[in-house]
Amino acid sequence: MTAPNPASVGPLAGLKIVEFTHMVMGPSIGVILGDLGAEVIKIEPEGGDHTRNLLGSGAGYFPMFNRNKRSICLNLKSPDDLASARRLVEDADVLIENFRPGALERLGLGPNDFAETNPGLIYCSAKGFLTGPYQNRTALDEVTQMMGGLAYMTGPPGKPLRAGTSVVDITGGMFGVIGILAALNQRHATGKGAEIKCSLFETTAFLVGQHMAQQAVTGVAPNPMPARISAWAVYDVFETAQENEQLFVGVVSDSQWVAFCKAMGLDDLGADPSLAANNDRVKARDRILPRVRELFAGYARAELVTRLEAIGLPFAPVSRPQDLFDDPHLAEGGMVEITLSDGSSARLPALPLEFDGRRLGLRHDVPRPDADRAAILAEASQAALAG
Repeated sequence: MTAPNPASVGPLAGLKIVEFTHMVMGPSIGVILGDLGAEVIKIEPEGGDHTRNLLGSGAGYFPMFNRNKRSICLNLKSPDDLASARRLVEDADVLIENFRPGALERLGLGPNDFAETNPGLIYCSAKGFLTGPYQNRTALDEVTQMMGGLAYMTGPPGKPLRAGTSVVDITGGMFGVIGILAALNQRHATGKGAEIKCSLFETTAFLVGQHMAQQAVTGVAPNPMPARISAWAVYDVFETAQENEQLFVGVVSDSQWVAFCKAMGLDDLGADPSLAANNDRVKARDRILPRVRELFAGYARAELVTRLEAIGLPFAPVSRPQDLFDDPHLAEGGMVEITLSDGSSARLPALPLEFDGRRLGLRHDVPRPDADRAAILAEASQAALAG
């Protein structure tokens, strides 16, 4: 690890990352480390990462997952550019890649290619699958959601549905970060680097592990979430007096049930001894929920929010992603402002952490393709001379 620059901020200041990634999973590892203060050098193909130009649901990938990075475009089929890439890795603490298995090895940029020149290197590969029968398959977030049971659990029976974000890519990237941080800690003791792999399929299996455990405990296969038997009687989305102002409410303890009934004028339900225990209320959902739905339909959502917040119940207005731009809580330190490719700006969610009471913000805007070539190569040359 290089000496931290006093002007740098973040707990990982001084850590150098070289990133050969595209799409979401690999870049998510880099953006987390970058937000935490590491120097992240993104190596892009000539003309820039193709992810920059995606349309539709992919249009937000690059601006969301590539802040706090610097860019250099290299043609890895060119001997000179390949040599530059090697120099960058030889001076790095961590390499991140998410290309098909064997792609970087064929270029001489595999984990074993730096055993002598950079024995402390932590080499993190983000793949579709870990070692096993599927390891050479091509995978995407949606592929593993389907084969890992997540799409089955998300959609209604017979209609598997992917989650509404790249949840496996991002969570898989988080496991990559965990592995990198563990390897850094190990390096403090051994002086040696490590090869880390994170994956989409095994991440999906981990996410649905609670449902596997449910079957192991109960002996009954879990139903998809829209058809599940809830663990609580009031744990649902409700219509309010205004159209398109739905509200989720959960009443998840006996004390909350008492407070809920008192605040909402459901005194007869609150006083009924047959409903005093949670599991008895679950069995009586067909009796309870129609009353609650009828009650909520007569109130504006804002009034219900005020009441529920006052008694400390879990609740949530059903929001759309575009609603979060104006969320007052996120607006207070939970967003970073980046520049889009057309020169306009956008405020996007910051890393969901506080470190010593502060949020981790923007040090480098989303880079233009090859924007930092001269500085990166000059630093690499200086490092080679110093070495």
